[in-house]
Amino acid sequence: MPSGQAILKPITSPLQIRLGDDDAAPPSGLPKHKHLDDAAEEQVDRIGKLQQKLYADGRFALLVVLQGRDASGKDGTIRKVFREVNPMGCIVTSFKAPTELEQEHDYLWRVHEHVPPRRMIGIFNRSHYEDVIVPRVHKLIPKKALSERFGHINDFERMLARNSVVILKFFLHVSRGEQKTRLIERLEDRKKNWKFRAGDLDDRALWDDYTKAYRDAIARCSTSWARWHIVPADNEHARNLLVAGKIADTLDALDLRYPPLDPRLRGLKIK
Repeated sequence: MPSGQAILKPITSPLQIRLGDDDAAPPSGLPKHKHLDDAAEEQVDRIGKLQQKLYADGRFALLVVLQGRDASGKDGTIRKVFREVNPMGCIVTSFKAPTELEQEHDYLWRVHEHVPPRRMIGIFNRSHYEDVIVPRVHKLIPKKALSERFGHINDFERMLARNSVVILKFFLHVSRGEQKTRLIERLEDRKKNWKFRAGDLDDRALWDDYTKAYRDAIARCSTSWARWHIVPADNEHARNLLVAGKIADTLDALDLRYPPLDPRLRGLKIK
């Protein structure tokens, strides 16, 4: 079954950025619906095994950036895709509105301190891209300053990549209709009530503005060292397969290896 590598292509041209409602449906080439979970499970298992080698190898860190509209499935992706990962080798960071202290620093300050060290997988649930999306939609900073931030982000990610941080960026693309269904579910299911906030509806009313902002950010910040991937996210099982497959294939391509035994320990007898 496909891992997702052949289907989920990195964005190398603005012409690839398709964010219409139809583009949120599962792409062709995936297993039939009843086999999606099995295919995703295979990739999740691969991630678990490869993470052990990543930790032992010690040469790389992996940073997974998840962006998307409200109810696009960021929490669910983390929960499902990384369930076989050893928590000792994984750090999840969720970025909310900046605190008073964070606002006293440059906008990348709070992000940099959460970049994973070598051996680790770091997962960003939202990220530094909030600082080019939200200010644009709500007109919080001048256009010139906003444009400069794209350069800052590209330089920041290039610096990370040159220091052995492998960066995978996923935009979870959900359709307007599916988002509505999920928001209603949050209102009606008491186990999900806590996820709903009034601001979700305010942002939904600005759907087209957010679409333009996401498109521009993806186009301007999908670089050779940190590519964006647009993940059709209306079907959570297809979403999980695509994301898990890409992560597993990326780790596999690093040619990770277990370090050899220290020669000084050969022949050591343990009593």
